[in-house]
Amino acid sequence: MPALLTIGYEGCTIDRVVAALKQAGAGLLIDVRAVPQSRKPGFSKRQLAAALDEAGIAYVHLQALGTPKPGRDAVRSGHPDRMEAIYRDHMQADRPQAELAQATMLARERAACLLCFEHDPTTCHRRLVAEMIAAETGQPVVHLRVPLQA
Repeated sequence: MPALLTIGYEGCTIDRVVAALKQAGAGLLIDVRAVPQSRKPGFSKRQLAAALDEAGIAYVHLQALGTPKPGRDAVRSGHPDRMEAIYRDHMQADRPQAELAQATMLARERAACLLCFEHDPTTCHRRLVAEMIAAETGQPVVHLRVPLQA
């Protein structure tokens, strides 16, 4: 079974992210953002899906796996520990649990990568999602690090 990948696009271009995904062998990108819009060119849902399709990488957005606004605010204010508690509580609800089961099934079927914004996975909820999936699948988790723009 392939590793479960994660990637953050902070400080990156869409071309660099797609190249990193292709190099890592990702066949599916699972967007785990609550709000799949971005001020960064290429990272809003439709543009991202189109760029991935062109590269032969499937795309799915699982909104309920995103961090609720209080969790995003906690990270922005420098409190990722607070975000983690908010996120774990959020994940107890039915819809996040259903989408976690969907993500787990998808990760079993093909080489998948979880996408969110933060460059550092230790301050991003995608690390938590990856850990939850890996607990079910036994997959190793690999956090892809795209070099930041100069």
